[in-house]
Amino acid sequence: MHSPVLVLKDSLKRESGSKVHHANIQASKAVADIIRTTLGPRSMLKMLLDASGGIVVTNDGNAILRELDLAHPAAKSMIELSRTQDEEVGDGTTSVIVLAGEMLHVAEAFIVKNYHPTVICRAYNKALEDAISVLDKIAMSIDVNDRATLLGLVKSCIGTKFTGQFGDLIADLAIDATSIVGVDLGQGLREVDIKKYIKVEKVPGGQLEDSGVLKGVMFNKDVVAPGKMRRKIVNPRIILLDSPLEYKKGENQTNAELVREEDWAVLLKMEEEYIENLCMQILKFKPDLVITEKGLSDLACHYLSKAGVSAIRRLRKTDNNRIAKACGATIVNRPDELQESDVGTGAGLFEVKKIGDEFFAFIVDCKDPKACTVLLRGASKDLLNEVERNLQDAMSVARNIIKNPKLVPGGGATELTVSAMLKQKSSSIEGIEKWPYEAAAIAFEAIPRTLAQNCGVNVIRTMTALQGKHANGENAWVGIDGNTGAIADMKERKIWDAYNVKAQTFKTAIEAACMLLRIDDIVSGIKKKQPPGAGQAPKPQVETEADADGEQILPD
Repeated sequence: MHSPVLVLKDSLKRESGSKVHHANIQASKAVADIIRTTLGPRSMLKMLLDASGGIVVTNDGNAILRELDLAHPAAKSMIELSRTQDEEVGDGTTSVIVLAGEMLHVAEAFIVKNYHPTVICRAYNKALEDAISVLDKIAMSIDVNDRATLLGLVKSCIGTKFTGQFGDLIADLAIDATSIVGVDLGQGLREVDIKKYIKVEKVPGGQLEDSGVLKGVMFNKDVVAPGKMRRKIVNPRIILLDSPLEYKKGENQTNAELVREEDWAVLLKMEEEYIENLCMQILKFKPDLVITEKGLSDLACHYLSKAGVSAIRRLRKTDNNRIAKACGATIVNRPDELQESDVGTGAGLFEVKKIGDEFFAFIVDCKDPKACTVLLRGASKDLLNEVERNLQDAMSVARNIIKNPKLVPGGGATELTVSAMLKQKSSSIEGIEKWPYEAAAIAFEAIPRTLAQNCGVNVIRTMTALQGKHANGENAWVGIDGNTGAIADMKERKIWDAYNVKAQTFKTAIEAACMLLRIDDIVSGIKKKQPPGAGQAPKPQVETEADADGEQILPD
């Protein structure tokens, strides 16, 4: 017998083979179980305490997983799933995790029977292709301009969220906001940039019913000199700058030596004249409101207020872009380059209002604005944060529909149809891949089953009845009404999902399951390579007389 050869260092742990598969599957099932109860309209909320002691109360799958700190690597990659889903389509973050967990769960049986992971993956990918083609079959197109349909759709997305109890409120906000900022790209395509042009302002106080979408923008600023400048201007002419209206300091420190005393006065006079010049260039265009992203000196403020112009300074760049989009102004870098076309005249009203204990400037009633602000009011910070997250989801759904106006049934009906069709197809598949393919078909039932569980109905009975209805792939629109747990026709109940949310969910879940199944070795405990010589602590330096005038002796 040879003595055993050590390849890995002692400090490394290595697990391999089926042990790893089981560990990964357990970990992802654990993640799926955490957020399983947050699926559907009757979902529970989770309360998470973060490190700084703040609390997050939410049932948005992505928001929950974002806050969790996980040790297991497989569980971490499950979290990535919901993040991808959130960034891609904004909804279905919970379903994607539940589905991926279920896919892995059904794969466990095959791994015990020593199936090779690649076989399982091949079957899964085949199932994915067939599932997407089934989706294409049952999807129905809608008219984007039909507001009622859109409303029903967005409502079914938010019905599962905490704000579902406020009914149409959030759905209305989302549809209004997205239809304002939609830009036609031609060829029937519409692009909606939620991040750039829809700002959500949360102001605690008031009640949720006071929320609304402004036909314009608001920002948390007051005019520079509140007493002298007008705070309410109808049909303002707006000029946006991103240059400072103050004397330009030199780029780096400049020293000027003055020989005569009068030169000092000349210097000051030059500064004043420079500012006066700037202001005159601006006032040539008779603006009512000047907004700059940089500073505005007292002198400039004086010239502007003398001319009856309101001014706002140090505005965020993103806010400035929004104002430009809303009132049709162009942001100008240098006042001397101003043209008539740069002045924004699209706004109907500029007003500074006090909400709570802060001043907010509103630029509203715009003609055809391409940016907007959603003003959310509510009782507490936590409530507002949750409402904002739900609104984010709702806007994403509205955006998805505008981009790709196809619907599939909600309430687990889609998954059941896909499952039934895959079961039918599985009989025509030859060889060893048939079993995992069928298992994937069964895994799709996790979504309707979880819905039924969260409603608190008899799961087995409900599922059997539903499977009976869907047996041959007919009745594609029959699913679970998430509020009552009753079996209902989704068309009548207006419970719909966006096609690309569903497609993305299936793709993400199955691809992730395949990836996790293919891991067969985990090596942990790898240390980062240290640069040579970094290991020893630096020797304390003894100060000599020569360093005595060094700066570092006494810390300030």
